[in-house]
Amino acid sequence: MKKVLLVTGGGRGIGAATARLAAKGGYAVCINYLRDKAAAEALAKEIGGIAVPADVASEADVVRLFETMDAKLGRITALVNNAGVVDKGARVEAITTARLQRMFAINVFGSFLCAREAIKRMSKRHGGAGGAIVNLSSVAARFGGPGEYVDYAAAKGAIDTFTIGLAKELGAEGIRVNAVRPGIINTEIHASSGDPARLGRIGATAPVGRYGEPEEVAAAVLWLLSEEAAYTSGALLDVAGGR
Repeated sequence: MKKVLLVTGGGRGIGAATARLAAKGGYAVCINYLRDKAAAEALAKEIGGIAVPADVASEADVVRLFETMDAKLGRITALVNNAGVVDKGARVEAITTARLQRMFAINVFGSFLCAREAIKRMSKRHGGAGGAIVNLSSVAARFGGPGEYVDYAAAKGAIDTFTIGLAKELGAEGIRVNAVRPGIINTEIHASSGDPARLGRIGATAPVGRYGEPEEVAAAVLWLLSEEAAYTSGALLDVAGGR
């Protein structure tokens, strides 16, 4: 069966590393992006995949994204819910409703919407052949993000619960659902938090003594998608240097 993968937010960072590794593993890859068209299209050309713009927080965009995949790559067999945002460090009393809505719309609602469309195509209940979903959570779900981004941590906590519940819901329908919880990883997300030095400062405090690289997270994601993880579902896999 042809392996068809969607990586949301796949133009850079962990998403791009996942797309590259998946292509090497024989997947036909769809790279979803929101703004950086040049990066996504360059990566798609590099790996022989396709790049499709869509805001995962928009239901209409997500439906169009999956319909485009259907037409260009065929029925999806694997989904990586990677698209996500963080915001500048702030205490809870300074967090606005607009920030909360953006945080949960992209990090939580987007994962639900993409999973919904993937299930319609992968579930044996709907005539599919099964498949696998990997959600990108964060160790922030365990730590809570005090003084910086409790809202982000709470959104990732929702992803953990979503992963566990969905795995139980879909187990009999041939779909495995797991999550990877990265720690401090060398991506651009730290700059958007308003503290670019955070990467080196906090990374050095991990038990292994360094921050992680996107490729190390991608390796965990691809393992969870693979047949080697055929008996693994509902798992929350920390890739955080022992943190």
